[in-house]
Amino acid sequence: MEEIIKASLPKSLTYFEYRKLVTDLLLEGKSTGPIQTDDLLHYSKLNETRMNRLEKTIVISPENTERINLLRRKYIWLVISESWCGDAAQLLPIMHKMKVLSDNIDFKIVLRDENPALMDKFLTNGGRSIPKLIVLDKETLEVLADWGPRPKEAFDLIKNYKEEHGVIDEKIKTELQMWYLHDKGLSTQNELIELMRLLEIQE
Repeated sequence: MEEIIKASLPKSLTYFEYRKLVTDLLLEGKSTGPIQTDDLLHYSKLNETRMNRLEKTIVISPENTERINLLRRKYIWLVISESWCGDAAQLLPIMHKMKVLSDNIDFKIVLRDENPALMDKFLTNGGRSIPKLIVLDKETLEVLADWGPRPKEAFDLIKNYKEEHGVIDEKIKTELQMWYLHDKGLSTQNELIELMRLLEIQE
């Protein structure tokens, strides 16, 4: 695992580098990843708009701002993503705003399809679901925890729909985006803060 992490980190991007990469690719009519389709390009364009909006509207709650400032250890948040992923578009701006509040978090993003060995260490029910946050000790690069691909309530929404209908279709994708809209990023904030709190007390 340590070797896979070490091989992935040099390929990682800062949040703003990731945003620039996605924007530049869209100007060329492309999404991230080796597979290029009209659908992936369409989703990437939607996600660019979402991320632009969320960067302006997402607010980290006062309680979570206070709690993230209490972090003592130094961490790397390494997130696996792609431009076409709707959940990533909803969650990366939240993670970025949380990172800005703490000097103890280094936020890095790697592309899923450029890092298959890393992705395959963090599957969700056997699938390469993203985004996936891997929390590392900054000094040792030890994997301390992982989180994703979405907050629990949203995860259960998708899981229950798939169990009932057998597919993930446009109807549930729209419902998921509405869930994110109404949640305003609070579930993600709260889950990540609780994850970090547990890591701090394990020190």
